[in-house]
Amino acid sequence: MNRIIVKTQDGDVKISRHIYGHFSEHLGRCIYNGFWVGNDPEAAAAIPNTRGIRNDIVAALRRIKIPNLRWPGGCFADEYHWKDGIGPRQARPTMINTNWGGVTEDNSFGTHEFLDLCGQLGCEPYICGNVGSGTVQELSQWVEYCNFDGISPMTELRRKNGRAEPWKVRFWGIGNENWGCGGNMTAEFYADNYRRYATYARNYGDARIYKIACGASDFNYDWTRVLMEKAGGQMDGLSIHYYTIPGEWAKKGSATEFAEAEWYITMQKAAGMDELVCKHSAIMDEFDRKRRVGLVVDEWGTWLDVEPGTNPGFLYQQNTMRDALVAGLHFNVFNNHAERVYMANIAQTINVLQSVMLTEGSKMILTPTYHVFDLYKAHHDAVKLPVYVESETTGGLPALSASASEDSEGRIHVSLTNIDVKQEQDLKIELRGLTLSPSINVAGQILSSENMTAHNTFDKPDMVKVKDFNAVSVSGARLAVTLPPMSVVTLELA
Repeated sequence: MNRIIVKTQDGDVKISRHIYGHFSEHLGRCIYNGFWVGNDPEAAAAIPNTRGIRNDIVAALRRIKIPNLRWPGGCFADEYHWKDGIGPRQARPTMINTNWGGVTEDNSFGTHEFLDLCGQLGCEPYICGNVGSGTVQELSQWVEYCNFDGISPMTELRRKNGRAEPWKVRFWGIGNENWGCGGNMTAEFYADNYRRYATYARNYGDARIYKIACGASDFNYDWTRVLMEKAGGQMDGLSIHYYTIPGEWAKKGSATEFAEAEWYITMQKAAGMDELVCKHSAIMDEFDRKRRVGLVVDEWGTWLDVEPGTNPGFLYQQNTMRDALVAGLHFNVFNNHAERVYMANIAQTINVLQSVMLTEGSKMILTPTYHVFDLYKAHHDAVKLPVYVESETTGGLPALSASASEDSEGRIHVSLTNIDVKQEQDLKIELRGLTLSPSINVAGQILSSENMTAHNTFDKPDMVKVKDFNAVSVSGARLAVTLPPMSVVTLELA
C-alpha cells in the first residue's frame, strides 16, 4: 500500500530557493567552451553571445529560475588568485590548472566576467575564496573590490577596470574542501584559519555578506562538531559535500550502460543524503538551537566514469533517467529539511559530472536533470508542508518519495518520485486539513521513460522531456495517483 499524507495547515518553514543552486568550476568544458566563448573568434562568430557569454545557456537557466551560481571552484578555488583574472584580458597571466587535466588557462574569465554572467542570469553569485594557497589579505581585498562603495585602492582598481558601482556579492565561501585538495588540514587547524580569514571578510555599508565555512566530506561528523564548536558563532553557513557513486572510486560505472542492480545501488547511495542531512543537522542543533547557521550542500550529484574518448580530467559524463531520479530524491530531502538546509549546488552546471546541459560547438542540449529542476521550481521560496510517506519497496528501498509546499498565491505543489524500474505505483494522497471542491484544478507534469538508460543526445535532443500528467483523480480530500516506473512528477492544486 502506498499512502502519502500532506499536512496542509502545518507549514511554518520556507523552502529557500537557494536549495536549487548550481556550481561552475574551472574544470573541463564548464567555463571555457561552456558558458564562455569570449576568447575564441570562431566560436564567438558561430555562437550567439552577449559579451562572450552564450545566450542559449543563459536563456535555459533563466527558465528554471537559477537562484545562485557557485564559482570558481571546487578544488580550483584554492589555487586561484583573483587579481590574475582582472584587467585587460591580453595582459592577464596564464596559469596551469593542476587539479583538472593540467591545462593552461589564460584567465580570460575572471571576476568581472563571472559577475556579468550572474547579472545576465538574474541570480546571486556565490564566490569561493582561496584559503589553501591564498592569503587573508587576498580574500579581504576581493570582498572589498566587489562590495565597497567608497574610496580605497580596491575600489579605484575596480573603477579602472570598468566597474564604478559595487556588485554587493552576498555569498562567500571561506575555502573549499580544506580537509583535502584545499590544504589537507585538520578540522582544528581549518577552524582556526576560518576564524582568521572570516574576520577580515568584512561587511561594507549595506553589503552584508553570508559567510560559508568549509564543512565535511560525506560522513565525517567529527569535522562538523569541531567547526560548530570552535567557529559556529562566526559563520552563517556550513557546507557538506556528497557525491552519489554507484561503483568504486577507481571504477565508478558507466553513465549510460548499466544494469538494474546498478540502478538500485545508485538509488540507495542517493538516499544516503537524508542520513547525512539528519546527522549533520543534529550536531549543528547542539550548538545552534535556533538554527541560525544554514546547512549548505554546495556539491552534490552523481559521479560516474567519463565518456569514452574524453579527457579523464574533464569529468564529462552523459545524463540519464537514473540521474533524474537522483535529483528528485535529493530535492525531496532538501525540501523536507528546509528548517536547516538553506542552499545546495549541483555539480556541475555544464559538461561536468551531473550537468543540466551539454554543449558541442554551437549545439546545446538539456539533460533529464535539467527537467527535474524545471519540475521543482514551483517550490522556490514556498512554505514547506510536512509529508508522511508509506511506500511499497523495490530493490530493498522505498519506491516513493515526496515533498510538498504552498506558494504565496495559495497553490499547493506535491512532487513525487517512483524509483521502481518495472512497476507503476498506485497511491493515495491525503491533503489533511483541506477539503477539495469538485471544481479544484489539479495539473500535473511528468518526466519518465520506459528505458532506464534513456538520455538526450545532440542528434536526438528530446528523447527525455517533461510532459503533461493526467493519471490523477480527486475524491473528497484525497488524490488518487498512478505513477509510472522511473518517474518524477509535480502536481499543482489551484
